[in-house]
Amino acid sequence: MMNILHYLKYFLFHIIGLLALTMVTLGGAYTTYGLITILVFYMVGDAVCGDDTTTPTFKYPGILTAQLWMALPLLLMIIFASLWSVSSGDVLGYGAWVQQLTGFDALAARESTFWGHHISTILLSGLMIGMVGTITAHELTHRTWDPISMFVGRWLLAFSFDTIFSIEHVYGHHRYVSTTEDPATAPRGRNVYFHVLASTIKGNISAWNIEKKRLKRDGHGAISLRNGVIRGHLMSLLLVAVAYAMGGWPVAGFFIASALWGKSLLEIVNYMEHYGMVRDPKLPVQPRHSWNTNKRISSWSMFNLTRHSHHHAQGEVPYQDLKPFPEAPMMIGGYLTTILVAMVPPLWFKLMDPKVKEWDLKYASPEELKLSEAANKRAGWGLKASA
Repeated sequence: MMNILHYLKYFLFHIIGLLALTMVTLGGAYTTYGLITILVFYMVGDAVCGDDTTTPTFKYPGILTAQLWMALPLLLMIIFASLWSVSSGDVLGYGAWVQQLTGFDALAARESTFWGHHISTILLSGLMIGMVGTITAHELTHRTWDPISMFVGRWLLAFSFDTIFSIEHVYGHHRYVSTTEDPATAPRGRNVYFHVLASTIKGNISAWNIEKKRLKRDGHGAISLRNGVIRGHLMSLLLVAVAYAMGGWPVAGFFIASALWGKSLLEIVNYMEHYGMVRDPKLPVQPRHSWNTNKRISSWSMFNLTRHSHHHAQGEVPYQDLKPFPEAPMMIGGYLTTILVAMVPPLWFKLMDPKVKEWDLKYASPEELKLSEAANKRAGWGLKASA
């Protein structure tokens, strides 16, 4: 029975996605209630349910892979319902189908929706793009040997205009993490809003350079459909075109806003996973070079993204086999809680900067202590890294 539960716990991810789909379809205040419910569920659940430090053995890993692949149709349904909720027509007869199936007049509910609840729909849709899309794609695009996983992963990333993640993250970030060469590693003292912009721009440049070198090595030019950066952005443009076909520029703009919020969430997560870290580039990446958390609800519903320390030490390890590393440096809390804290820079610096200084004393190598002192100086801390 316990072995079955270990498989079932990862379906919590799909339950949350289906809840979001239902609330968006119901429209009106239900969308706002859904957003609040999901946020509270994560924050309270992580606070109350504690840590999960188990690493069970799975005899049927194909089930776990199928769970990942299921994210694409789930995200398609969520975003379709989101765009339908602001369109003027009944696209594909969705409202009529809902009424026929349940008796609920979805079209009438949509027409009476207060504009403020549409903002909740953007926030909820972007949250699902980040959770259902990016988190799953993060796992899938590490499986470079599996064409199906790469296909599903890149399409999931297309919803946040971020297919370059499958290039820069795998071949750039994992190589340069916690060094000044890594766009995703936020230096000490940087606020999250500047980081979202800086990491996005530098990440795209990095991905382009990686693809340019790969194509040159194979005897091809960079301006070509062989270029994964170009193909990826065309995938995202296709999604914008579909949104436009559903209701013109208002619906396309609604999708773009949701996608950009989803992309921002990825960069916020990058920010909190590596903020303030330093690494001697001559040393291999170790668990101490990433912020970790073992909060139970975040771990179960985010495919162990929380076990980031092991992931960076061994990026090829499937999510179900990642170890908790309770001795690794720990985040403030679970993922949603830490995201919200990061979005309030004064609170973030108050809670996180002492953790960074503690990291210097507890985890840094002698060479990294020198790097830490230089990082402290650049941040204007005026503090030595060593006691």
